[in-house]
Amino acid sequence: MKENIENIKNEISLYLAVNNHISRKDLFDFKMNYLGKTGSISALSKGMRDVPAEQRPEVGKLISDLRTWAEQVFADKEEQIKKAELAARYASERIDVTMPAQFRETGTLHPISLVKKEIIDCFAGMGFEIFEGPEIEKDYYNFQALNIPADHPARDMQDTFFVTEDFLLRSQTSSGQIRVMENKRPPIKVLSPGRVYRSDSDATHSPMFHQMEGLVVDKGITLCDLKGLLDEFARKMFTSETKTRLRPSYFPFTEPSVEVDLSCHNCGGKGCRICKGTGWIEILGAGMVNRKVLENCGVDPDEYTGFAFGMGLERIAMIKYGINDMRYLFENDVRLLKQFKD
Repeated sequence: MKENIENIKNEISLYLAVNNHISRKDLFDFKMNYLGKTGSISALSKGMRDVPAEQRPEVGKLISDLRTWAEQVFADKEEQIKKAELAARYASERIDVTMPAQFRETGTLHPISLVKKEIIDCFAGMGFEIFEGPEIEKDYYNFQALNIPADHPARDMQDTFFVTEDFLLRSQTSSGQIRVMENKRPPIKVLSPGRVYRSDSDATHSPMFHQMEGLVVDKGITLCDLKGLLDEFARKMFTSETKTRLRPSYFPFTEPSVEVDLSCHNCGGKGCRICKGTGWIEILGAGMVNRKVLENCGVDPDEYTGFAFGMGLERIAMIKYGINDMRYLFENDVRLLKQFKD
């Protein structure tokens, strides 16, 4: 038995000494020849029943020491192989960062940024100022001052991300209009762009998206002024032939309220798959500023009137560039983005 133990030890030592560049798979297979259930060392343990009783303690210790030694030898060898493989991988993947790139693609503005810039340029030319409010907003500015108190059913229209009981990730950039009216007396012409957040996600909705809201407050402002402004916006943003259509709607912060449609720029109003055969595409919501909203901001509704409108930049980009799934705008797929190079 002692001779067998010594022979096994010599076999393992000789094999590992000769095979310096053995793979981990080969090492594992060799290891199982000795430490596996049917391996040589396991067979020695099974053969203990043939050893005289008085020699069993000594032989048992020798077998145990052999197993411990073999496990350590194989573990050391495996670690050595791992280090060698890692060094070889590093050598093969080494990159010289000082070498020039094989190709260099120039970047471009994201389609949402392009649309945002174009809309701002359009309304700036009509005398609008730009105001960007905070994204973490008070409940008062996001809801209460906009005629949406805590028990108002309109809150159910927006699944809001609350940070605390009084603060939330703003669900609309209309909150910026309140901040402007609180700190500036009419006449007011302001455009408020920014990110907004709602718990909604599918092909046409995103938990985070971009809005652009406009506000005009002055003496004698009417719905006709809103219609004329939106007509001009549509012609500049799309084509000179684009027309607008107002449909009655409801928003708690405007009265009367309207949904605004554009004649489909793809088919010219004849009907196609983009406009679903109607010839029109819904693009934004608008209306005359509610008297209560003006009063909340300290503006006399008997002296001043105003209109407000709001649009989603993703929706404008999808219509303008023929993108049929909003999620494409957030995936940063180079195949999509490189189409917007100048």
